[in-house]
Amino acid sequence: MKRLTEYDKFDAFGLAELIRRRELTSSELLEEAITRTGLINPIINGVIRPMYEIARNHAELAPVGPFGGVPFLLKDLVASYAGVEMTNGSRFYRGFVPKEDSEYVKRLKAAGLNIFGKTNTPEFGITPSTEPDFTGASRNPWDTLRSPGGSSGGAAAAVSAGILPMASASDGGGSIRIPASCTGLFGLKPTRGRVPSGPDQADGWFNFIAEHVVSRSVRDSAHMLDCLAGDYPGQLLKCPPHKGSFADALSKKPKKLKIAWSVDPALGESLHPDCKTGVLETVKLLEGLGHHCEEIKILPIQRHDFIYAYSVLVASEMAATLMEGERTLGRKGKASDFEPRTWALMKLGRCFHGGDVTSALWTISQFSRQWMTYFQPYDALLTSTLGTPPCKVGELKPNPGELLQFKALSNLPIGRIAKQKDFVIKNGFRVFNYCSQTMPANVTGQPSMSVPLHWNAQGLPIGMMFTGRFGEEHVLFNLAAQLEEAKPWFNNLAPLHASKM
Repeated sequence: MKRLTEYDKFDAFGLAELIRRRELTSSELLEEAITRTGLINPIINGVIRPMYEIARNHAELAPVGPFGGVPFLLKDLVASYAGVEMTNGSRFYRGFVPKEDSEYVKRLKAAGLNIFGKTNTPEFGITPSTEPDFTGASRNPWDTLRSPGGSSGGAAAAVSAGILPMASASDGGGSIRIPASCTGLFGLKPTRGRVPSGPDQADGWFNFIAEHVVSRSVRDSAHMLDCLAGDYPGQLLKCPPHKGSFADALSKKPKKLKIAWSVDPALGESLHPDCKTGVLETVKLLEGLGHHCEEIKILPIQRHDFIYAYSVLVASEMAATLMEGERTLGRKGKASDFEPRTWALMKLGRCFHGGDVTSALWTISQFSRQWMTYFQPYDALLTSTLGTPPCKVGELKPNPGELLQFKALSNLPIGRIAKQKDFVIKNGFRVFNYCSQTMPANVTGQPSMSVPLHWNAQGLPIGMMFTGRFGEEHVLFNLAAQLEEAKPWFNNLAPLHASKM
């Protein structure tokens, strides 16, 4: 078919408008997305499960909703699509086919999006780099030796490489914002409870996880949140509704905000100079736009206490994930079904007793109260999204020494040693040093966004993160729209891009 040469000039909302005006059809857009997938995906490995025939049948229907007929990709984690395999990045779930759509998927369909495939994710989303053994590593279109981040790395790689303008993402420790930062995209994690999870699965990671999208434009993210937000019967965790629409915030006159900023490494031991430069340049941009900026020299976080508590909860969650998987699939899990790090986390999670988990929850709750109280006077907190530029593929993989430790943890009764605080912190050092800024907003539930405002001398994108007050996505969207106008990024395409092939 003839290629759609103007495809890259529009975001998803703009493509939907072309369909409404009958300048393009849903089928034409879908075939363009499929063609681009064929050209670029063998390099980036972002799409791991095509759904082309399902999407072609859907494209024949009359488009409905604000994104009617626009091609879309679904992350292969958490979100269930009835009748389509969902593996969560794991060999253990090979062949598992959900019988019902999750609420998130129902709302994607109601918005009119045409889902034509599923994207790559690390096993159960537990690492900030998308390199699962089961489906292989995803590659960053800005530098294929580097990772597009995780856990929504396949989605971000696909959007950044020009397959489509917006894709599904979810965030339990930074998994929307990390890949957005790595690939030069916009990514907002909504307030806890804003986008409902379930009802087919439990609220994951002690309610740290939020589902939304990664996108080229702020507009797509805001309109998409309007489609996804809101309660449903039986929802356990609810967020106070926002009056009006999030999309309306984009066109309102920007308010003069009080913004805290910091180059403190938070959960890491250091912040890369490129990340510091990005923050300092963004402060100048904000002040030039009339905002009041105040530096916070030391962020109010007890690094080791936070890392240990967060790790206890994630390991416990992984132990429960194994139990639930065994119940769902009707078979016992074994070490060969999982990556060594995942299996070790599951075994470690079994070592913690109820008192350990409750104490970790208390630590996280106390941190959340203190953090939100400290930043209540500010409209937003600015930091670098990550502690370093995008990591290289394999950089966060277990080294030989760690693999030996994982094997020992998996086969020996060393639970008393393994759950020691120093052991846990040491083994998580590289991960927490990399995504050193993102996790606080997951445990507090605050909205937080990565904005593509900085590229380093090597041409690698480095996102700037803004975290707002609980329930105030509209403030972040208003600010993001102002930043997008002041320092546009929409036409800053990655070197590896489908339009160039």
